[in-house]
Amino acid sequence: MEPSQVKKILEAALLAAREPLTPHDMKKMFDDELSADTLRKLLDELREEWAGRPAELIQLASGWRFRTRAEYMPYLERLNPEKPPKYSRALLETLAIIAYRQPVTRGDIEEIRGVVVNANVIRTLEERGWIDVVGHRDTPGRPALLATTQQFLDDLGLRGLSELPPLEQISQTLELHHENQQ
Repeated sequence: MEPSQVKKILEAALLAAREPLTPHDMKKMFDDELSADTLRKLLDELREEWAGRPAELIQLASGWRFRTRAEYMPYLERLNPEKPPKYSRALLETLAIIAYRQPVTRGDIEEIRGVVVNANVIRTLEERGWIDVVGHRDTPGRPALLATTQQFLDDLGLRGLSELPPLEQISQTLELHHENQQ
């Protein structure tokens, strides 16, 4: 099959997919006859071809997908005005601790924050699919170890934890948010 035809098939699949596609999934369309290098080259070519368009091809933690460029989002939000969920400072601090210090136990979070972690905070983060239990610490009581998920990275548009902003920047943002709420 011609590379141009393979690229069109990849483009169609990526545009139709509801979730990011993994390289493994994309290779299945071609009976695994497509090498990893060729796939990467074609995806890079597709990304370049879409460079000037309102959508972009991006790589996330769980695979590749098309998304609307940020500058067009204010217009699209007018079609379906959706109020983003409001998260409490406690929830955001807990999520930040898990993201930057993972894996952590509930006790670790309480020690860092200096207050007891509300069970609803952990439950909300689990229901959102942003954190999960990844094991248990080998100490009395065997407390659960919490870490972020691929869904967390995908929702933030990140390929990995190394793309998280510096912790100092998060602290400043939380302070500004807190000042604006008063």
